[in-house]
This record gives sequence, structure tokens and C-alpha cells, in this order.
Amino acid sequence: MQATELALLSTGQMQQADAMTIAAGRPGIVLMERAGAAVAAAALARSAEGAAITVVCGPGNNGGDGFVAARILRERGRQVRVLLHGRLEALTGDAAAASARWDGPILPLARIREAPGYLFIDALFGAGLTRALAGEAAAAVAFMNETGRPIIAVDVPSGVSGDTGQVDGIAVKASETVTFFRLKPGHLLLPGRSLCGHVSLSDIGILPEAAAGAATFRNDVGLWRDVWPRHGLDTHKFRRGAVAVVAGGVAGVGAPRLSARAALRIGAGLATILCEPAALMAHAARGPDALMQRSAADAAALTAFLDDPRVSAVLAGPALGLGERGAELVGAIAGCATPAVLDADALTLLARAPGGAAALLAGRRAACVLTPHEGEFQRLFGGEAGIAKERSKLERARKAARRCGAIVVYKGADTVVAAPDGRAAINTTGGPALATAGSGDVLAGLICGLLAQGMPAFEASCAAAWLHGRAGERLGIGLIADDLPEAIPALMRETLPV
Repeated sequence: MQATELALLSTGQMQQADAMTIAAGRPGIVLMERAGAAVAAAALARSAEGAAITVVCGPGNNGGDGFVAARILRERGRQVRVLLHGRLEALTGDAAAASARWDGPILPLARIREAPGYLFIDALFGAGLTRALAGEAAAAVAFMNETGRPIIAVDVPSGVSGDTGQVDGIAVKASETVTFFRLKPGHLLLPGRSLCGHVSLSDIGILPEAAAGAATFRNDVGLWRDVWPRHGLDTHKFRRGAVAVVAGGVAGVGAPRLSARAALRIGAGLATILCEPAALMAHAARGPDALMQRSAADAAALTAFLDDPRVSAVLAGPALGLGERGAELVGAIAGCATPAVLDADALTLLARAPGGAAALLAGRRAACVLTPHEGEFQRLFGGEAGIAKERSKLERARKAARRCGAIVVYKGADTVVAAPDGRAAINTTGGPALATAGSGDVLAGLICGLLAQGMPAFEASCAAAWLHGRAGERLGIGLIADDLPEAIPALMRETLPV
């Protein structure tokens, strides 16, 4: 799958794609007929001949798609009841044309409680809805949800924003969502993602070039396969990439070792733990294993280590500690020319720095990746009015990345990876099994291991997030963070070329 096929389009971009296709000579009613046919196909797959289906149409093009689906379903032997929100005379354009081709009765939405049928088709409102559902529409959605019957949503479940995935008030909880040409961010961002059910993507004839220039993507292998690190027969451990993992004291031996092991498992050639002198024996006692360990009492010792040109990436944060040493080390990393990943304690220390992350990272000479979960993101950027007031997680991440000049991996069930140049990707792999201590430390190590091998920071972050999530899916509930690095090699062999 190519990157253009992974593009996510906003509602505005989707409208432009429609307009471009219509201007090129493909009438809007043809697109609507194809969209309605795709919805009907989904309903046919879920129902037997003679099944009763209720199609709930809204006042716009989403409703027009519903009228087309209703007509096709009746032609295919289903009992179809059509309900309309609003007045039939108020329909315009293609929606009016589609309704005219339906020659059955059209009932007011208020009658939805009468004989609801086997399944519903939700064609009330599309992705561009910008207000909360209210009155008759809200009551109809509440009833559909309460029945427990399957619901097929057209484009997005009514009440879900196609751009943000957010819901004001109530929204349809769909069993399946049928959308067209390209997914929208709201299909992947929570809570929209949890309300869409299975998402079916249908090609209705929109010009492929309409997705050219997209800056938002669904994270998948096609987004980063072409820049995945490849090593020749003449490689050696330093050419494979040497990672430095900056650690804290005796109380935090496990977390940085998880990160370092993950960096090795994803292909780095060498990983060295740089810890407080008092913790050196504790790290050494955890062997034998492939990890190196050295003491680094202060920023001067760390800087001297990173000045070695063979060190190709540095990670700091897991169990680093929040004291003076930790702050000095983060400052040293901010000022060095080595690609860096900052996680956990390092993010808290960044947030405490005068001027915050943006000031400390300003003018940094190498790639930097920040990996905050929600609480860390708020500490870093919650005071930035232009970021905090943004409802979309996607746009918050994008603005944060631009503000601090770093890749931001905004973690969660709908992890967003954003770059300062405006590119962003929403991850879809993973699950509740990853909600375990140390999981984030492994993700940070995977990113650092790919950076060390020369992979560009945005793509490295996307690849690591995808593999980390897929490993969580593969291992399932009961995994511990120690299991995740060990699952990575098999996933790489299955997914990527040698």
C-alpha cells in the first residue's frame, strides 16, 4: 500500500475531492449512486432476503446516499422503510434527485419507534456536522442505540466529527461504517474510532490525484517501508547504530534496560546504559546480556560520551530521576548534535525548564523525538493557549511539534505522530494489553534504535509505534513489557523485506 492510499482527508479536503471529480466530468449523482450502492452492499451482507431495514435519512447528501441504498435494497428483496429528518421539499441537488428515484413512502423521523426492523442505516448526518445533535435527531439516535440492532453508518456515525472524532452530546454507535475514497481522521481518533465499528472503505470513482499532497496519514507499513534501514554484508555494530540510554540510580534499573533492549531488538548494533556511578554494579549484576553499562555522574561525562562520533542516537527519560542531575543531563542532550528521544522523566524536566520544551530545544542541531502520554503532554503544552484550546488530538500534536521543532509521539489508544513540517500519522495498532508498566519505555527504545540506524525521525516514530502496537496485539492480555522487545524480530521478518 502506497502512502497516498494511506492519506486521511479532512471534511474540507473531501469536499474538494468531490468537486475536483465532478469538475472533471463525473456527475455528483453518479458518485451518490455508487456510495448508496456500497451502503446497500454492506446491508445485504448483514441481512437475509425479506429482512426489514429502516433507512434514516438526513437533509443533506448523506441522506441522498440513504435514499439510493433504500432503493437498491428494496430491489434486492428487502423490506425497506425510509424515514426523513426534515421536509422532503427542502432537499436540493443530488439528494433531491436521489429521493425522487425512491417511489416508496417517506415517513417523518418521529415515527422511528414503529417497527424498527432488523437493522438501521444511519444516513442522518455526515462527517461535516459541527453541532451537537438535538431534538428529534438526538431522540432518534438514542432509540437506534437502545434497540441493540445492527446499525450501518454512512460516512461516519451521526454525531461524530469527521475531523476530530469528537462527540458533542450523543452519537450513533455503529456496527459498521461505510465511507468513501479515503478515511477521515475522525474514523481513527477517539472516541469516533470506538463508535464506527468495522470501517469499510469504498472506491466510488473519485479521482486518485485528489489525495495528492495530503499531510495526514493512517500509520501503516507503506508509509515508511521505503526508508526502513537496510544493512549490507560489510556492516558492523557501529554502522548498525550505537545507542546511548541515559539512566538514573539504583531504584530505576529496569526501565532504561527495557529501552536499550528494544533498541537492540529493532536492529541497533550496540546499546550502552549510562547511569549514576552508584547504580553501575546493579546494572552489571543484571547480566549476562548484550547491554553495555558505564557511569555518567554529570553532564560533562555524558557530553564526553556523546562526542564520540560512533554514538548515533541517545535516549533519556525512563527512570532518569527528576533531580538536579537529570535536569543537567536533559540540558546536555538538548544542546548536543546527536539524534535524541526524550521520554518519561525527561519530558517532565523539559516542562520545568525556563521557557519550556520550545526554549530548551530551540536551534537543536539534530532530530529530536518527544513521546508524551496525555498527562505529560499537558505538562509540556497545557500552558500554550493555541494548543490547549484545540479540540482535535491530531491538531494538538501537530501544533506542539511545530512549536518545539521536534517529532511528537502523542501516545494513547489513538497515538498521533506529528512532525514540525505538518506531516502527521494516526496509529491503529495496539490494544488494552499494552496498558502495562514499561510499555512506553519499550516504544521509546524502538524509536531510538531506528534513529540510530539512520531512519528519518518521523518515519522511525511511525514504524516503532506500528510495530509496538502489533506486538501488543500478537502477545495479548497477560504480556509484560519484557515480552515486547522479544516479539519484534519475528514481526520485522513477516512485515519487511530483508
